[in-house]
Amino acid sequence: MIERGSELDVLRAALTGTEFVGAVLFGDAGVGKTTLARQAATSLGGNIRWVAGTESARSIPLGVFAHMVGVYTAHDPVTFMAAAREALLADGHTIIGVDDAHLLDQLSATLLLQLAIDKAARIVCTVRSGVTVPDAVTSLWKDGHLLRIDLSPFTERQSVELVESMLGGQLEGFTANLMWESSGGNALFLRHLVEGALEAGTLRQVNGVWQLRGRAAVTSELAALLEDRVEQLPDEVLRVLELLTFCEPIDLDVMAELTGEEAVENAESRGVIRIVENGHQLLVRYNHPLFGEVIRRRLGIASARRLRGRLYSSLKERPVKSASDRIRLAELALDSDRSADLELFEAAAEDAIGLANIPLGERFARAAVERRGGVEAADLLARALLWQGHRIEAERTLASFDADQLDEVQLARWGSTRVANLLWAMGDADRADEVLALVRGKVRHPKIQLTLQGLASACAVNENRLQDAFLDAEGVMSTPRAPAWAVWWSAFGGGLSLALMGRGDAARAYAARGHEVESEIDGLNRFMSTHAEVLALTLTGDLPSARLCATAYFGYSAPGQYLAWGLSKILQGTVDVAQGRFLDGVENLEQALAALTAEGAAAWMFPARIRLAEAYSALGRAGEAADSIAEAIARGGRHSAVYEPQLEIARAWQAAAEGTVTPAVRLAIGAADSAARSNQHAIEAMALHTAARFGDTSVAGRLADLAARIDGRMVQVQARHAVAVASHDGPGLDAAATEFEEIGALLSAADAAAQAASAHERSGDRRRLLESAATANRLAAACGGAGTPALRQSAQPLPLTAREREIANLVAAGLSNRQIADRLTVSVRTVEGHLYRACIKLDVTDREALADLMRGEPPSGKQRN
Repeated sequence: MIERGSELDVLRAALTGTEFVGAVLFGDAGVGKTTLARQAATSLGGNIRWVAGTESARSIPLGVFAHMVGVYTAHDPVTFMAAAREALLADGHTIIGVDDAHLLDQLSATLLLQLAIDKAARIVCTVRSGVTVPDAVTSLWKDGHLLRIDLSPFTERQSVELVESMLGGQLEGFTANLMWESSGGNALFLRHLVEGALEAGTLRQVNGVWQLRGRAAVTSELAALLEDRVEQLPDEVLRVLELLTFCEPIDLDVMAELTGEEAVENAESRGVIRIVENGHQLLVRYNHPLFGEVIRRRLGIASARRLRGRLYSSLKERPVKSASDRIRLAELALDSDRSADLELFEAAAEDAIGLANIPLGERFARAAVERRGGVEAADLLARALLWQGHRIEAERTLASFDADQLDEVQLARWGSTRVANLLWAMGDADRADEVLALVRGKVRHPKIQLTLQGLASACAVNENRLQDAFLDAEGVMSTPRAPAWAVWWSAFGGGLSLALMGRGDAARAYAARGHEVESEIDGLNRFMSTHAEVLALTLTGDLPSARLCATAYFGYSAPGQYLAWGLSKILQGTVDVAQGRFLDGVENLEQALAALTAEGAAAWMFPARIRLAEAYSALGRAGEAADSIAEAIARGGRHSAVYEPQLEIARAWQAAAEGTVTPAVRLAIGAADSAARSNQHAIEAMALHTAARFGDTSVAGRLADLAARIDGRMVQVQARHAVAVASHDGPGLDAAATEFEEIGALLSAADAAAQAASAHERSGDRRRLLESAATANRLAAACGGAGTPALRQSAQPLPLTAREREIANLVAAGLSNRQIADRLTVSVRTVEGHLYRACIKLDVTDREALADLMRGEPPSGKQRN
């Protein structure tokens, strides 16, 4: 049951107030009218009499109420109605509920109107939208006796709530969009869609997230319900719907040519199709998408092939104006009784992959390969396969060609895709390097050489060779009229290198060049360079621009675009974590990882796993953070070496979430050292600032050095924050908190405010202590209730040293003295000594009482006297 709170309140008020004697609920079939009417009536109690109008009872006078009168021989309508009225009202206060009141016979409708006029009973009716209604029923609301309530379909949020309650788990956002659009928010249709998809196996749970992959199925029961309406349609209208099933939308002129103008007009007047404007074009669409599924079920294979063939023959005579026109033509040809040429399938595969509809691109590419397409068709198939995780088949498809038999254009295309598959999908950097060297050694054309130079830049950045990546990219970017793929590879490789080096302004310039050519690039590849741009913007502190950039490609809705949807979620989750919106970040990143689940390296998943580990850690979910980090490590290697310093920062946060601050600081500084060795100076600054947030006082000078050398406001504030931490400068920490909040980095702001509170406590300034603590709490709440070492210390100001607090936290986490000693690389005797002093300071007698105190629970041990 999905609550319709406002509608229920209005309905109950109409049933109990003095202005009306009840209400009539209007809405489409399946929208939930009956459920709401019964819920309202039941909640009021009393004597409730329910009847339902039906087609069969429509010809019987007083049909719906006849059973209440019993055996009655009078034929006079007035006498008959009087007897029915007496039977209805015999038990005193009565609510009369009439389902499908539009199907009432005239006598029943008249009786209902009389009861309303006399205010003899409370009445609640349901009426289906768009149907003929008896005059007496219409008078119920037109004359002001009943309140008319128009019941709209469920919103997307309500639809998701309904489906998740049915499935008992989280629904993928992409799937939610598809189901909502397919059902129109109709509760009945939604239920049958879910049941049909479960039965067909297209709806399944992956990593705890329910995903729909493939066509939305409908149950036989729902098909039968819709079939009743379809059966009543004339043959010429059915012809319109049949053609629309295989090609929606269709140009109005094409539809009129194939079926006749009268058929189209009749279909529109019956409300089964709608005509929509698209620029200067008029298009025919279904009025409800589920009609297509019903029509599809009615047609046999031969009929479907014939209809597709008719459409293909008609459309191929018209000019192809767009990629969508070509894709539609290829889809029709694929399963029709007509033949199509190789060129159409190759072009349509290119178009589909360019629009990020990878499964459809694979279908077209396979059709091209089957029609004896050469390396061009195989390349398209491999590009579609590698993104879907079918890396072995992609490699086998390309490896079957002899490089010596290919011309330079073919060689560059074959080599680029093979290198991409070997490096990013298979994680085989050595073999990728070999293939790239082979191809570069054979190519002599300057522009093709530039494309391979751009590819070399992209490979180098993933292998953490930033300077090589930048030099290769700069060579391409400085060449006038460089090919589109050369520019794009360089925008990715050089842009990511520059972002990590701390040269954010130059990285943004590279991204701008990439945007100029992105219309010529595979749809999914665009996310790679966009990730570099988002990273540059977050590292420099321009978080509003990072948000705009991350959402620029959002809005994919075709079933085959789920991979693009998942990649866009990684971009959004990256910005969420940078802004401290950890609950949103966890949801976006978890859904991305579920949508993109694949075997092999899948290097594009690394940023998601790192950001997710950071979000989990900030929320205190240390175990889940450890799992995310372990997954990244298991998939790692030279192909993802560029992410290793960021992974070390995530490990530092995970250690901090466990309460082990000393190892966390050590990991953060180690990450900074690793980043410095590979010229990742923006990541070095992030790592050093992480250590300062954990309370380390040794990094201020190093951060100040970096602030003088790298771009953006973020590092400037980080450096001032570290100086204030080192000098226990309360006002300086407050100032840092304000600046971080202005930037939008809320967790950094919360940490600075918490550290300010501790500094004010140290100096005895209680007023400022309270102000800073309140700021820290407010910001932590805005971050989803985040907890960090600084926030925990501020919220629980205990008279312990950093080491004593650390060991006490590990006791609270359930670790033994031996486990604590191993974790902190100290002796068990040292742990015991710190525990003894902590118990003395906190006036508790044993480990159990200390653990309770650290967890904020009532002590189970005894207090000291």
